[in-house]
Amino acid sequence: MTTMRVLSVASEIYPIVKTGGLADVAGALPLALRSEGVEMRTLVPGYPAVMDALERAEPLLEWPLFFGGITRLLKARCGELDLLVLDAPHLFDRPGNPYVTPDGTDWPDNGPRFAALSRMAADIGLGDIPDFVPDIVHAHDWQAGLAPAYMHYSHRRQAGTVITVHNLAYQGQFPREMLDQLGLPPESFAMYGVEYYGTIGFLKAGLQFADRITTVSPTYAKEIQSDEAGMGLAGLLRDRANALHGILNGIDVSVWDPATDPSIPARYAAAGLGPRADDKTALQERFGLEQRADVFLLGVISRISWQKGLDLLLECLPDIAGEGMQLALLGSGDADLQTHFQQAAAAHPGRIGVTIGYDERLAHLIQAGSDALVVPSRFEPCGLTQLCALRYGAVPIVAGVGGLEDTVIDGGDAPTGFKFNPVTSDNLAAAIRRAYAVFADKSAWCQLQANGMATDVSWRGRAARYAELYREIAQMRHIAM
Repeated sequence: MTTMRVLSVASEIYPIVKTGGLADVAGALPLALRSEGVEMRTLVPGYPAVMDALERAEPLLEWPLFFGGITRLLKARCGELDLLVLDAPHLFDRPGNPYVTPDGTDWPDNGPRFAALSRMAADIGLGDIPDFVPDIVHAHDWQAGLAPAYMHYSHRRQAGTVITVHNLAYQGQFPREMLDQLGLPPESFAMYGVEYYGTIGFLKAGLQFADRITTVSPTYAKEIQSDEAGMGLAGLLRDRANALHGILNGIDVSVWDPATDPSIPARYAAAGLGPRADDKTALQERFGLEQRADVFLLGVISRISWQKGLDLLLECLPDIAGEGMQLALLGSGDADLQTHFQQAAAAHPGRIGVTIGYDERLAHLIQAGSDALVVPSRFEPCGLTQLCALRYGAVPIVAGVGGLEDTVIDGGDAPTGFKFNPVTSDNLAAAIRRAYAVFADKSAWCQLQANGMATDVSWRGRAARYAELYREIAQMRHIAM
């Protein structure tokens, strides 16, 4: 098997910097692809957390003026990850969240910041960095979306390109007046270029020019071609339907493994779920819930937002508490929803526990200690929490959309969870009650857990599909030349 070189371009990467599932994918996919004959390096911005995490950093090139300041490209490692780091302090040496200021507003120069990331990716894809000349440039989300456009307008021989859409709702739109600042030619501001409803559309540019488009589940790939779910890009996606592929995400099963997980007090495997009761007790204690083994404990790990359907869950809380169930919620997001959940926890002590923020170790404990994990998203490109839940024996209760539809089986010979659709509070409440009824039958519930834990949620097959796609693109470009 001929080794392929792929440059992954991502604005965040686990375990260094993470705001969502993009980081998990960017961190896990390079490792999973090694067995498929793919050498992947990941280009990431030089945020403070990234710079602090680097091992054996080696400068490759330096530019005196790159998007407004001195910039270096570093070759480095972090653990098992091979990285290329865009060390541009004037763009990335900022505290906290990569995208927003400490007061919660977008950084005003996000356009130039992530155009710089895309420009560097394009230069590497054009062969300008002799140390690493890739066969494929794989861009992730809007932050890397201009890379295929920069390569296209170079009119030079180049690597093949892929863009992965992790969430179509986030598109990266900036004023047309920035065209010259971003180094894009005047002719690029056109319907079949980077123009998007009178703005420069970073994601739109990637969708327009990448050789292939992937989304993180087959159902989401179908959904976003509809006007309802296409977020203004459905027409373009329908036009490029032959280039659009839905490839399910996986999870790193070495990180998410209840048999070895250092974040949980009691470790266990599918063959012996007994120790899981100790994790449930620890979870109840952590959230101030009554410590009872027989109570039905629902877990939630989520951004607290309308998209994630947390307003629908809020409407169900009186019934959850009133019917003797418990809820442990970890997340942050919409301030009003956060307040309402905190008020519900205060009104139902011992039944509802809420922790605002994100804590990786606590997320592991919720997966290991809850009986069921609730994911009521209105739309969900893939979702990773339900994959972790399957792995940990927390039975998923999910909306039947996107990757949730693709990864949870409700009914048949080997069910793994419960689904509901349309996505309403009444249907969510009905799904929770249905799960609660099965929970009363310990034999049936144990079978659900066993089915879920037997599900392959790893990157194994998914990575092979990406490798196949890379080789398909490379072959296509070879023939075209």
